[in-house]
Amino acid sequence: MSQHRHFILHKPYGYLSQFIYELKRKKKLLGELHDFPAGTMAIGRLDEDSEGLLLLTTDGKMSEIVRSKKVNKEYYVQVDGIITQEAVDKMKKGVEIGFNGTKYITKPCESFIINEIPAFGARGKKIRDERHGPTSWASITVNEGKFRQVRKMTAAVGFPTLRLVRVRIGNVHLNDLQAGEVKEVENFNFNINDNINDNEK
Repeated sequence: MSQHRHFILHKPYGYLSQFIYELKRKKKLLGELHDFPAGTMAIGRLDEDSEGLLLLTTDGKMSEIVRSKKVNKEYYVQVDGIITQEAVDKMKKGVEIGFNGTKYITKPCESFIINEIPAFGARGKKIRDERHGPTSWASITVNEGKFRQVRKMTAAVGFPTLRLVRVRIGNVHLNDLQAGEVKEVENFNFNINDNINDNEK
């Protein structure tokens, strides 16, 4: 039996988290970034306009583990305006967002203000002109993944997300991997018990 292979990718802005796109519109796909082996799949997804850490594997069982609520995902978000501690505290407790046409209260999470601008470099598409007002950054760590949840959370507290970068999945970090860069690893070494959100214990 052949050995499974695992990859860490810094997904750039503007790419879909998939290898095949059935519709006719031309989209940028993961296969354009690296010569992945047959059977490689993305674990979870990042939206087309989101960036950052994406794990890929040929092992379907690994995909199930990572997508479970036992593995936290941390995001750095650039928001419109100077985010307040009050807004961060609201997100930590849980906020109301829309999901599948119904109202949903997000589970308690970890969040804090980032005072230094992260060194991600410029995004593929310019975010906006600075003349539109100040922006700021925050970290949000969740262990659930509703559709566009993090963006909806920041909007719910009055600070719409302008840029979203996933920096950590469990104990796997983006570190200094550059946009579009792929790194093959032996395994992801998830210590599940260490990654369970304290609020879920």
